[in-house]
Amino acid sequence: MKKILLLFAFCYAIFAEESIISVVNDTIDLPKIILKDQSKINNTRLQKNFYNILLNDLKVSSNFEIVEQANEQSNYVFEYTLAEDSGTLSLNVTIKAAGTEKLTKNYILRDIEQYPFLAHKGVKDSVSALGLSPVEWMDHKILIAKNTGSGKSQIIMADYTLTYQKVVVNGGLNLFPKWANKEQSAFYYTAYDKDIPTLYKLDLNTSKTSKIISSKGMIVASGVSEDANKLLLTMAPKDQPDIFMYDLTLKKLQQITNYSGIDVSGNFVQNDEKIIFVSDRLGYPNIFMQDINSQVAEQVVFHGRNNSAVSAYKNYIVYSSREPNQNRVFNIYLMSVESDYIRQLTASGENLFPKFSSDGGSIVFIKHIEGQSALGVIRVNANKSFYYPLKIGKIQSIDW
Repeated sequence: MKKILLLFAFCYAIFAEESIISVVNDTIDLPKIILKDQSKINNTRLQKNFYNILLNDLKVSSNFEIVEQANEQSNYVFEYTLAEDSGTLSLNVTIKAAGTEKLTKNYILRDIEQYPFLAHKGVKDSVSALGLSPVEWMDHKILIAKNTGSGKSQIIMADYTLTYQKVVVNGGLNLFPKWANKEQSAFYYTAYDKDIPTLYKLDLNTSKTSKIISSKGMIVASGVSEDANKLLLTMAPKDQPDIFMYDLTLKKLQQITNYSGIDVSGNFVQNDEKIIFVSDRLGYPNIFMQDINSQVAEQVVFHGRNNSAVSAYKNYIVYSSREPNQNRVFNIYLMSVESDYIRQLTASGENLFPKFSSDGGSIVFIKHIEGQSALGVIRVNANKSFYYPLKIGKIQSIDW
């Protein structure tokens, strides 16, 4: 437990009651779209909620200006019909562009509680059919570790708007969820087996939990290779947290870093040949990069005195950095590991736990400002941000 707390020192737990959705930089002239609901169901609350989620998704996609009335021959039309039968939802979506039908698709959902994902998928497929900037991440699930009491925590699966929430792991101390593959059919998490930190894998298709590997001190999965066969683990078998790589096929463990201080939060970069991680080698948390087969680590970030969280997508990283001379202000930055490119993505408040979407075009994070907290989504290319209220308690970590 002591070593687990060392990693907590690099993170912040967050609590919130209410926040407000907001949008930044809405000045680009976008094509107009009309949202038409043709549904006739008895569940008026579900019908209203479904419409609002679709409306939100179209806005978050950053591809459209939503209007109520316009010339349908020169704009996009998103027309849909939602039907409910014995707990099963069916959705028909028709997309028109300049009066021409571009997509007609039918969906069936057998778990009515997951209706937000049905809406997300409809918008995702529609955006793709129109050849616009993709939102492949939109129907992906988010994992949230939530503290529920002393020595207790749950792992919750949610959609990005937090409308859908389901507890998938409960009882005891369950920490640091990490998706095991791109299909999001399984995830890893840390729990205890006879007081020894142990990495488990939960298969969502079978609901079967399997033990992967244990380590005295601590064990956390932070990175998964492109082929999903290798894991980056933070372990402390000799009292110091280091980065290890575990081959799931060969059941082989390889130590990557070997430093007398703290090395945590490893992420694969550059075709899984290098790792990005957080280390206190400078006397404060900062971001470093190292070849998997080398012991030489190079500093990546050269500003800030507390760069404590990092996520990677191909050759890009996103990280949270404490601003100098600004009390409790952490901003999120995007940079390339192959050039001098760097971009500030937030401007105020505590912006923590950044995670890339599956396509790298969006970033999810926790925003804490003025006593409130929200799940933030940054649409990188559109330069827009959206915030959703966090009403689920004290957050320990997230994965997208």
